[in-house]
Amino acid sequence: MRYGIRTDRGLKRQLNEDNCNVLVGYPGIPACFVIADGMGGHKCGEVASKMAVDSVCNLLLKADWGQENISGMLSAIITSVNDEIYNFSILDEATQGMGTTLIITVLKNRKLYIGHVGDSRVYIIKDDSIEKITWDHSFIEELVKNGSITKDEAINHPKKNLITRAVGCEPGLQVDTYEQDVKEEDVILLCTDGLTNMLSEEEILEIIRNNEEPQNACDTLVQNANNSGGEDNITVIVGKI
Repeated sequence: MRYGIRTDRGLKRQLNEDNCNVLVGYPGIPACFVIADGMGGHKCGEVASKMAVDSVCNLLLKADWGQENISGMLSAIITSVNDEIYNFSILDEATQGMGTTLIITVLKNRKLYIGHVGDSRVYIIKDDSIEKITWDHSFIEELVKNGSITKDEAINHPKKNLITRAVGCEPGLQVDTYEQDVKEEDVILLCTDGLTNMLSEEEILEIIRNNEEPQNACDTLVQNANNSGGEDNITVIVGKI
């Protein structure tokens, strides 16, 4: 698998509270991508997202990859990381309430396994189409799902950044998991909302189609998000099967 990875502070934020990592080429371990978007003010969001990514990667490196229930494993990993961050946060008033979005993807035997909490996203690009695989855990996504507003109305809604679920905010956590069949030449995109709040899905698709190399695609996505305003931290991982 070829991949690219890029995180950027954007133009308006003082800190980059996003974090990301990839595990590719480790013997006996399938390709794993991890992305997190921290929240909590001051430096707490940065701490939460870094803790999440570091802990996830450590657990993935120690995991039993012979098991069949990969989705269950991802759910257990995210639940463990949630408890770790929550227990850390309550030790100090300054860190209480910090949290992070979190996505883990695992590519094994032409199947993509996803563990997901928050409003960071996974897309799959097949030929000339882009499909959002994950559902955002956000107030706006709930309104779209129940038909209260349209997708177009959601784009500029004043509460579009209000998330309903995050890692580390409270004990106990519901984790969403997905499994998707993929084929050669499919492209996997993980991204934080700093990308999707700045670029439409059509613009994202066009950039990926026009950049054969995943790293070039990542760099161009970040550049264009900044050119469109760079309102938030921007993090993208692009993997080509």
